[in-house]
Amino acid sequence: MSERIIVAMSGGVDSSVAAALLKSQGYDVVGISLQLWPKEICDTTPKEKVCCSARDIEDAREVADRLNIPVYVVDASSEFKLNVIDYFVNSYAAGETPNPCVACNRSIKFGFLWQKALALGAGKIATGHYAKVVYDPVRGRYAIEEAADPDKDQSYALFQLTQDQLSRVIMPLGELTKPQVREIARGHGLAVAEKPDSQEVCFVPASGYRDFIRPRALAGLTPGPIETQEG
Repeated sequence: MSERIIVAMSGGVDSSVAAALLKSQGYDVVGISLQLWPKEICDTTPKEKVCCSARDIEDAREVADRLNIPVYVVDASSEFKLNVIDYFVNSYAAGETPNPCVACNRSIKFGFLWQKALALGAGKIATGHYAKVVYDPVRGRYAIEEAADPDKDQSYALFQLTQDQLSRVIMPLGELTKPQVREIARGHGLAVAEKPDSQEVCFVPASGYRDFIRPRALAGLTPGPIETQEG
């Protein structure tokens, strides 16, 4: 019996190719597509957003059908709001500069998702990140290395992952460039082969951070002085 691997399928070309590569290597691949946005964000976010939307879940389903693998849609909106959105809003209100992708990787993609993977009998999870997971036998530790494609490297967003998390994750795209990934998608006949990349924070509308943060900040936002180093 082949080893079962859960692939986090966002509906984009990267996670789709990760699933295709693992399927071709003989793994028992099962996709999970996480529904991340709370309803109030889904209702107010422009449809052209290209990450984590309802359209992306449909794209993940189409890819799964093409690859002949099962995919499950799991509601993670409550966890996402608490660990990512609220963290993002409250950090900005406190004068900090949060990175919601780091928080999402730590608590959602490699935390919440892993619990779902265990329930499905999987020993590992896989993502479409551009990064490498390596094991150093001398130090007895796992580490993250930069991807082969410097323009797409995402290793910086994974620095908070624990040794336990790194020991059970596979990142099939670490040795590939983006053009190679798109070519593989075309070779498998995946409709997402030319899908645009997501570059911005997925849940912030086109109007920008300010309009998103102001009504949600617990401490409120009040004007303050802007001073130079000379006072």
